Amino acid sequence: MSKVEIELLNDQKLWLVTGAAGFIGSNLLEALLLRGQKVRAFDNLATGLMANLEDVKKVVGPKLWANCEFVQADICNSDACISAMRGVDHVLHQAALGSVPRSLDNPIASAKSNVIGFINMLDAARREGVDSFVYASSSSVYGDDPDLPRREEKLGKPLSPYALTKVNNEDWAEIYAKCYDFRAIGLRYFNVFGRRQDPNGAYAAVIPRWIHGMIEGRDISIFGDGSTTRDFCFIDNVVQANFKASIIGSSTKDLVFNIGLGQTNSLAELFEMLRIELGKHGIVYDRKPLYAEFRHGDVKQSLADTSRAQLQLNYRPEKSLQEGLTEVTPWYVEKFKS
Repeated sequence: MSKVEIELLNDQKLWLVTGAAGFIGSNLLEALLLRGQKVRAFDNLATGLMANLEDVKKVVGPKLWANCEFVQADICNSDACISAMRGVDHVLHQAALGSVPRSLDNPIASAKSNVIGFINMLDAARREGVDSFVYASSSSVYGDDPDLPRREEKLGKPLSPYALTKVNNEDWAEIYAKCYDFRAIGLRYFNVFGRRQDPNGAYAAVIPRWIHGMIEGRDISIFGDGSTTRDFCFIDNVVQANFKASIIGSSTKDLVFNIGLGQTNSLAELFEMLRIELGKHGIVYDRKPLYAEFRHGDVKQSLADTSRAQLQLNYRPEKSLQEGLTEVTPWYVEKFKS
């Protein structure tokens, strides 16, 4: 058991998790409650789902669920942010309008939520004097930088409004550190996947969308020729990173960290891995993928250098892509197999 685990188990604190009804937020909520923590779960339910909160409640049981307070509010409402921050020890800020395609369709909405909402939470946390503020950044900040693996100190130009909002978040965090001596730690997530990731809608991530499509026997489209690579990071690794950043982050030198697996797979490889994994559950998918035009705003190659997070946060990704797929596939099969 790590020092972080011991501290969480032995010292109950109040955590504010924004975007708590979303994919990553609900997994953080679940992990905190299972460790005996008190959580104020904040979400406006624009993209988050009450079903995710109900699922967490089912997993943790009524006794631990009593430690959760749900606040339905919007991070763009500064008064709501100030109210929700009262008495909080640690903040895990996950609320945002995610997805590159969504930001291309509606850049103003993305900017409002991801920038104004972020500043509202950041300033409320500073004024409350919380012990830690950890927020979700993104590997999209690397933009058109051609170098692999991605290293925190070298950014390219953003390729989408979403990426620009995340660069902006990091700039605001740096200003608050310089002007107010308030440290906010940004975690640059690389293609996170896992339980409760929504497979539906135009902006769904690739793994849940493909699993759902294969279960239903639909055609699967790959944007590009299949050689596009991603660093797929299982949700349990991201939960670990958030906890360690919250407890260790105040003593670190840097303010941003890559959170990925540190390994890469092509979309063609992912397609085959999913097909084989579903076959273990009696789902035979024998169609070949359909290839479509590469999407504007996407990057073609992505791979995280996690050495900074390993050195300063003691981040150790514990589950590989294959291990994560083996763990999450039964969840999707149970949810979607008719």
